[in-house]
Amino acid sequence: MPNKSKLKGNKFERDIVKAVELHDIKAVRAWGSNGASIGQHPEVDLLIDNEIKVQAKVRKALPKWIKPSEHVDIQVIKEDRGKMYVVQELNDWLVDKKRDR
Repeated sequence: MPNKSKLKGNKFERDIVKAVELHDIKAVRAWGSNGASIGQHPEVDLLIDNEIKVQAKVRKALPKWIKPSEHVDIQVIKEDRGKMYVVQELNDWLVDKKRDR
């Protein structure tokens, strides 16, 4: 019997590809979630527009503080003495990406 977490992750990766392709942007899912199968680092799960390397993580629940509220466009997060990261809805990011092409 396949691992439920692996099945959940594979479905999430396929869902990302479908969402990206709805915006007429190319997306490639790495076979077996191993970026080496598409010439990338093994941690790369997807390649968007032949340049953006994506690692997909799906969890039962995300911490409420990490999700942008309905009143903002993005959420910027950082750990102490760490790098800053942007959290944004995928669809909004894809609209911006398509506009920038």
